[in-house]
Amino acid sequence: MPVVSRFYGISIYFYTSDHFPPHFHAVYGEFEASFVIETCEILDGEVPPRIRRLITEWATMYQGELMDNWHRARTRQEILPITPLKQ
Repeated sequence: MPVVSRFYGISIYFYTSDHFPPHFHAVYGEFEASFVIETCEILDGEVPPRIRRLITEWATMYQGELMDNWHRARTRQEILPITPLKQ
């Protein structure tokens, strides 16, 4: 599972051939959640509120790139890195 971006201790990644709706996974310490790309809402799991806000801010900025990587992962193409949230 290739990491797409890392910022503030958060790792963002995709699983190949993952289920719908289009989403990405975020890991922060012992927390993990998947986020729907279109709405930036949590699909499954949990992360602390501050981390959720950071992920949502980042995902809103890069929805197009996230959707592109979702399609790339589904067709087993190379996942492209996405700019991290600036610290």
